[in-house]
Amino acid sequence: MGVISAYNFPCAVMLWNYSIGLICGNIMMWKGSIFSNLVSIAVGKIITQVFNRCKVPEGVFTLVQGDRDIGELMVQDPRMSLICFTGSTAVGKVIAQTVAGRLGKCILELGGNNASIIMDDANLDIAIKGSVFAAAGTCGQRCTSLRRLLVHEKVYDTVV
Repeated sequence: MGVISAYNFPCAVMLWNYSIGLICGNIMMWKGSIFSNLVSIAVGKIITQVFNRCKVPEGVFTLVQGDRDIGELMVQDPRMSLICFTGSTAVGKVIAQTVAGRLGKCILELGGNNASIIMDDANLDIAIKGSVFAAAGTCGQRCTSLRRLLVHEKVYDTVV
């Protein structure tokens, strides 16, 4: 499997995807963002050290660095039966078409559009604070950032 991760959560999404893949017996190649190379290298060293101590065979985890060309090679390679990508919708569309063209599979986490649903029986203090944090945490630079509020009409004036 191949994982191509974004700069703003450089290792969390990779580890989520890889954990499931590893449990299922897959090896992984990880390409982190060019904007977070040092994070990728540091996490890659930690994973390699742990795998070495646990006598995991070499090649179960591979880190690659590079720009778009490296990602394109991963996406085009039929040995990558699954590509996990986190990033823009535009790039995700290209990846989906390329991988589908070789009958591979994709997990795409693209430009989120998440909502907070606040019902009339909600604890408004928690709901409002949670919604503000969800929208503004990491300056809105994550796929899970809040983009919309869906508020029950009975509490709308209080919330908004």
